[in-house]
Amino acid sequence: MKRFTQLYAALDETTKTNEKVAAMVDYYASASASDAAWATYFLSGQRLRQLIPTRLLRTWGAEAAGIPDWLFDESYDAVGDLAETIALVLPEAKSDDDASLTHWIEERLIPLRKLDESAQRGRLMEYWRQLDARGRFVLLKLVTGALRVGVSRKLVTRAIAIHSEVPAETVAHRLMGHWKPTAEAFAALIDPNITDAAVSTPYPFCLAHPIEGKASDLGDVEQFVAEWKWDGIRGQVIRRQGRTFVWSRGEELMEDRWPEIEAVAKLLPDGTVLDGEILACDDGQVLSFGQLQRRIGRKKVGKKLMSEVPVAFFAFDLLEEANQDLRQTTWSDRRNRLETLIDRIGDTRLQITRRMDASSWSELARYRDDARQQFAEGLMLKRRDSPYSVGRVRGVWWKWKIDPFTIDAVLIYAQRGHGRRASLYSDYTFAVWNEGQLVPFAKAYSGLDDAEIGKVDRFVRNNTNEKFGPVRSVTPELVMELAFEGINESNRHKSGIAVRFPRIVRWRHDKKPQDANSLDDLKAMLNLGNDQ
Repeated sequence: MKRFTQLYAALDETTKTNEKVAAMVDYYASASASDAAWATYFLSGQRLRQLIPTRLLRTWGAEAAGIPDWLFDESYDAVGDLAETIALVLPEAKSDDDASLTHWIEERLIPLRKLDESAQRGRLMEYWRQLDARGRFVLLKLVTGALRVGVSRKLVTRAIAIHSEVPAETVAHRLMGHWKPTAEAFAALIDPNITDAAVSTPYPFCLAHPIEGKASDLGDVEQFVAEWKWDGIRGQVIRRQGRTFVWSRGEELMEDRWPEIEAVAKLLPDGTVLDGEILACDDGQVLSFGQLQRRIGRKKVGKKLMSEVPVAFFAFDLLEEANQDLRQTTWSDRRNRLETLIDRIGDTRLQITRRMDASSWSELARYRDDARQQFAEGLMLKRRDSPYSVGRVRGVWWKWKIDPFTIDAVLIYAQRGHGRRASLYSDYTFAVWNEGQLVPFAKAYSGLDDAEIGKVDRFVRNNTNEKFGPVRSVTPELVMELAFEGINESNRHKSGIAVRFPRIVRWRHDKKPQDANSLDDLKAMLNLGNDQ
């Protein structure tokens, strides 16, 4: 545990990629297989389910620190993070515990869930006495299921590859799916002799870079082919050994979620893996993401919903054919094979995404301008000679998105952020006007720089009207321009509107609250190619 805490601190204290990788490599060099497995689990973004309610941690933290509740609350208000607050106010550790990370997780923390409150309190008090401030902080993040480590899965894969001398692509492949944090699983992860992946294992996804300048800067347009950048659920359909598996890009095995796709996948030859997009689609016509959203998150789908929102799998790549990995062949070769396969299946539940060849960038730009009418987000540009790479490799695939929707809105609520922003009010709720009242419609927390966040934080503290737990209602004075990718009608929101991926474009110092947009302005955007 002490060693993992040191690793967490090393990762938290630097923004340099090579230093982060070096810290992880150093950790793996001395960690046991079981500790390395749990570390990999957490570094990859996995978490324990919350073990003890936050309200109890606050009470016990004040009690262990020997301070009144009001002083603890004031300390929490100043620090902004519960785990950090408790770690700082507790007295110094009375022992120097050196138990392994595995022992802490499996023998001490996970069993907490089955204990009553009294026993939980006793155990936690004991654990706090055994750890220093950093150790307590990590412990509490584990207990609350809120541990966030500042590394990407790609960096973790790179570190393990350096440590084990196993190719990074192989490590990435083995980490896909429901990877278990056991010593055996970690030994298999770094074993150079293992070549066979599990029958259900998907391939690491190839990702695209956004085009930041002019598309024409990419070079000769005839080296590229365009496809719609769909607004759906990216996934892989696997057919191996007579079984079907549907994986999301988030590495979730989506069993029984998409019966139509699982049914048509049975028609695929054994040893086939497709990459593509799950879309709501009725009689060949793609529907909006708002319709697809009605089925997202449902473990089981009833016949009524299936009839109202049918789905199809729009394939755009063939990764495996007859058990042969095709990823290092060219996009053109994979596409030709895919077209042959889809034609042979001949089922509308399995379609191939349209390819758009063009002789000029202006011709592709005209396709892109039509994206919203197709319920797409823009175009994907792929080099005809490109392999199917692991992760986001520059120069292979590009995404040329349409301009987002924008709206001027008023900040009405604020909440503290997370991580390094835990002491700052950096998460905001925005509203637009409707019949003389401000109606909330979106939350956003990205887009401002550190200096601007500091200014908003001071405004929030000086202009708070009411407190609702961690949320503060503020005087409606600040106007921000928000951008978002899509907009749908929603009966779950007070405004009747839901927007996708809202973020702050700029702080409109030139506008007063009354200059902000209205709910009618938002509703007018519904007719621009979104939910109809």
